[in-house]
Amino acid sequence: MFAPTKIWRRWHRRINKNQRRFAVCAALAATAVPALVLSRGHRIEQVPEIPLVIADSEFEGLAKTKEAVKLLQSVNAYNDIERVKDTRKIRVGRGKARNRRHVQKKGPLVIHNNERGNNKVSLAMRNIPGIELCNVHRLNLLQLAPGGHLGRFIIWTEGAFKQLNKVFGSFKGVSQQKRHYTLPRSILTNPDISRIIKSEEVKAVVRPSKRNTRGFIRKKNPLKNFDAMVKLNPYALTLRRRALLLAEKQKEDRAKGVKAKRDPAQLKKDKAKLKKRKEMRSKFYTLLHTPAIAPERMLEEVAPKF
Repeated sequence: MFAPTKIWRRWHRRINKNQRRFAVCAALAATAVPALVLSRGHRIEQVPEIPLVIADSEFEGLAKTKEAVKLLQSVNAYNDIERVKDTRKIRVGRGKARNRRHVQKKGPLVIHNNERGNNKVSLAMRNIPGIELCNVHRLNLLQLAPGGHLGRFIIWTEGAFKQLNKVFGSFKGVSQQKRHYTLPRSILTNPDISRIIKSEEVKAVVRPSKRNTRGFIRKKNPLKNFDAMVKLNPYALTLRRRALLLAEKQKEDRAKGVKAKRDPAQLKKDKAKLKKRKEMRSKFYTLLHTPAIAPERMLEEVAPKF
């Protein structure tokens, strides 16, 4: 294989643990906002509530995929599965021959609290297209926000939803599983700063704005700005006027010269003069190549006529 992938390539990037936890918390919070879930493309228009939490008793009897489908249809979450089915298509490119023949959109994420040895939920739902399963104690950021886009449609089991406070803690207490970890809390309860500044309560205690009475003088380049040059050198105005008058006079003289050259009488004279010169030049070269005539005589006859 030409240029194979090497193990010493920097495949991974280290990120601070607190920063990763912050991202997971932000992704979880975004799944509870219907607008973000809808903007990501999920079909949740008929879902009774967001976040969608289903009782553990509903999952206890699940053993077959058709039973899981009935459960999803009962809460109107199967519309998102239909969307995934419609988007399934054959991959474009060489990936078709590399065990990745089909591609499809992401569907709902089912978060449960069952252990690996006793996980009936995953056995019942793993064959439904678009469905992914995750344990609440092992949340994956790539599943919570695929492609870096927040707002995935999540179906919670009741036990998993209750475990969130133990996993991440709350504003009232620290996490029981992550040592000394508390949830990130925003400094502002209302992030609309422009509305706060324009509110009547703030305007009542803030002094009125001051006008800037100090004037600023803009420096101008005398070589580019003629008014600045006149302030420095008043004689520059006279020089400019003289230059303009001289240019106008030269323009008039040039026009007169062109007009005189284009006069028919003058053109006729110039043409006759040019013709005479050509005749004299021809006669000169003829006499020059005639051996019977001495050069002194040729000069006496031809040269004075030029």
